[in-house]
Amino acid sequence: MTVQLAIFDLDNTLLGGDSDYLWGQHLMDKGAVSRARFEVENQRFMEQYEAGELDIDTFLAFALAPLAQTPKDTLLAWRREFIDTHIRPRVLPAAQALVDDHRARGHGLMIITATNRFVTEPIAELFNIPILLATEPEMHNDAFTGRHQGTPTFREGKITALQHWLDAEGAMMEAMHFYSDSRNDLPLLEHVDHPVAVDPDPTLEAAARARGWPVLTLRSGEVPQALP
Repeated sequence: MTVQLAIFDLDNTLLGGDSDYLWGQHLMDKGAVSRARFEVENQRFMEQYEAGELDIDTFLAFALAPLAQTPKDTLLAWRREFIDTHIRPRVLPAAQALVDDHRARGHGLMIITATNRFVTEPIAELFNIPILLATEPEMHNDAFTGRHQGTPTFREGKITALQHWLDAEGAMMEAMHFYSDSRNDLPLLEHVDHPVAVDPDPTLEAAARARGWPVLTLRSGEVPQALP
């Protein structure tokens, strides 16, 4: 198969917020974790991510632990509430329009995100994006173990996951587009044919300007056209 592929980061790109961070807030609201301890750690990891200093394995041990401490049926109920309360209001209309523009042009659609699949799977469904590459929580006997499996889809791990998918699909891409807000995605942005910085952090914006990459916003309400 030969096709163009439009790849989207999720948090602070398609969404006006970070789903991983918001899920942590939701867990605190449900009393699943100690607010006094969890909120400090959740914020600390967010700051490390934004500074490009996150140790992904340490973060995942923290973020996935609550999945192992709660029955799956309860987690699913909490997730439904989370999507309605925290995610639907943060779906950016211009982001949905951009996705739909790529869809209308016959491009394949993919989200690739470091946030784990349990949190992000229903968000990909909201955007009607069929391919999701996300960090995979480990399961045993249909229960979460609190660990991840495989390579986390973070920084260079996004390239690894993308290449595994391409190999498995036998796909030969005519061109790949990638939209992201984060300095942590510079490896994949440099890897694709058409990198686009979306509401970028200062480090990514400087890199994009220096390299001549398009820089756009999805938060102004103005609907951008797929690039190029």
